[in-house]
Amino acid sequence: MNTASPIDCPSWAKLSHHAEGWRDVHLKDLFASDVARSLQFVAEAPGLRYDYSRQRLGAITLRLLANLAAERGFAEWRDALLSGKEINTSEKRAAWHTALRAGPSAPAEVLQTLDRMKGLALKLRSEGKFRRIVNLGTGGSDLGPRLLADAATDGTLDVRFAANVDPRDLERALEGADPASTLFVVVSKTFTTQETMANATAARSWLNGRKHFFAITANETAARKFDAVEILPMWDWVGGRFSVWSAVGFAAACAMGFDRFEEFLAGGREIDAHFAAAPPEKNIPVLMALAGVWNTNFLGCASHAVLPYSNALRLLPAYLQQLEMESNGKRVDRAGRAVGYPTCPVLWGAEGTPSQHSFHQLLHQGTQSVPCDFIDIAADEILSANARAQADALAFGSEDGQYPGNRPSSMLFLDRLDAKNLGRLLALYEHKVFVQGIIWNINSFDQPGVELGKIMARKILSGGK
Repeated sequence: MNTASPIDCPSWAKLSHHAEGWRDVHLKDLFASDVARSLQFVAEAPGLRYDYSRQRLGAITLRLLANLAAERGFAEWRDALLSGKEINTSEKRAAWHTALRAGPSAPAEVLQTLDRMKGLALKLRSEGKFRRIVNLGTGGSDLGPRLLADAATDGTLDVRFAANVDPRDLERALEGADPASTLFVVVSKTFTTQETMANATAARSWLNGRKHFFAITANETAARKFDAVEILPMWDWVGGRFSVWSAVGFAAACAMGFDRFEEFLAGGREIDAHFAAAPPEKNIPVLMALAGVWNTNFLGCASHAVLPYSNALRLLPAYLQQLEMESNGKRVDRAGRAVGYPTCPVLWGAEGTPSQHSFHQLLHQGTQSVPCDFIDIAADEILSANARAQADALAFGSEDGQYPGNRPSSMLFLDRLDAKNLGRLLALYEHKVFVQGIIWNINSFDQPGVELGKIMARKILSGGK
């Protein structure tokens, strides 16, 4: 598999030269000279439409970017990902999160775990013993299931989350709760994560002897010692930030109902099929990745905003911050060399329309250009109109010149927001991250930088300096 530097690829040099010709090209002129632009730069997948006509690129740009992906060995890397090969080379394991949502063809251990999850979730939602479920996890053991539960809960159970070692976080999650009717779900692969275990220990004291713990972990022995009454597995071949499709999503499945959780899995599976089969020029996660590489490496954009026009998706930017920046925020490539080019841009954002009254001022008139993803739920006419207006204003500016325009953005259109479309949306971004990692020649599935702060904190707590 190709682990050479991307700057050694012929297409990289061609793109650098090509970018010089785009310095003075304005989006309003592109649309004025090509009435079909809004139809040409569009791709579709099940339940989704991706419009990247407001990106500062053209057909030649797209061809050069696709050539770069081919030179980076995209097809071979994609096949390795989807077949469960050892692509997380630093940790010598697969990154096989697609197997979690593969339906009947999933590995036996996945199907068995899903069956157990279904039985437990149905029991918790029907028997009435527990009214509050509190998920104790952090990072990938919190952000994914928190997003899913917040977006799709049906109110049958009160499902909350605590991730911060600050005691106030757990206190908020327990406000109004009764120990007799509260269940904790402790999510930690090692069952040693500092923040999670500190909260779990505090929860055990609050329960006053009640054994109201489920565990999602690879360390069954430690979970048993902690008096977990049910244990669901985690596997080495699934990274935390890609794990919401697994038993890590159990609390979310309790919040939304398992039928809807299965719809969530089905949505992700449909995007996997699209990613595997669609040619690059019609492959939405590939196009998202290529547009990002163009903006980051050739147009000099250092950050990227994600703007979901839906209150149900208010936590999506936080989820994507980990997915993208923990995956691709790296300065060393797969061969251990320091990279000589930008990798992951800073990702940020918030829900529209409140964000319009916050940081959109910078997007429109700031001194730096920030590419944006607008997520437009067509079912809501007011929100949709605002999303499209903001994208047009960024692209075309104003006649008086106060709004310069020429700020790139893309629009993801969903016909509605349901569990299946949530699965489609998250899978799109997962594959986008993977494709960009291929192009930048970095391993998107490890996180060595995360560990340094943990080591130093433990040293300080033990009295070291």
